[in-house]
Amino acid sequence: MDHTAHDQHQHDGSGTSWRTAARATLHCLTGCAIGEVLGMVIGTAAGLHNVTTVVISVALAFVFGYALTMRGVLRAGLPVRQALKVALAADTVSIAVMEIIDNTVIVSVPGAMDAGLDQFLFWAALAFSLAVAFVLTTPLNRWMISRGKGHAVVHAYH
Repeated sequence: MDHTAHDQHQHDGSGTSWRTAARATLHCLTGCAIGEVLGMVIGTAAGLHNVTTVVISVALAFVFGYALTMRGVLRAGLPVRQALKVALAADTVSIAVMEIIDNTVIVSVPGAMDAGLDQFLFWAALAFSLAVAFVLTTPLNRWMISRGKGHAVVHAYH
């Protein structure tokens, strides 16, 4: 038996591999990270209050997360309105959970929100928060995909 092939496609009854869930989470993380980083940079550079910075980051994470999904489904030929519906169905829960996790982590790191863009603490806390969000959101995405929800709704358009 080829254990490598078996491990790559291993299912434990849920019908969805960890690899599939990790790919979906990585897709979500890409959009979230673009928005999150941009929002944190804007808020920090402008000297905005931490709450305002987090709100901007979360809003941009949703915008970029949905935009990445819409780009793919628009390329598959869906009209804009339907592409938006697919993006909302595919990504809303994943982005929301990811944002709750990563913002909780970064706000919890002492001094991270007050660190400047030129400080290691700012970038390390941001990278760490996104990594934690990825690890903790992957099981959720696996569960949703196994039930035909979340990123599973996008698979028909790939």
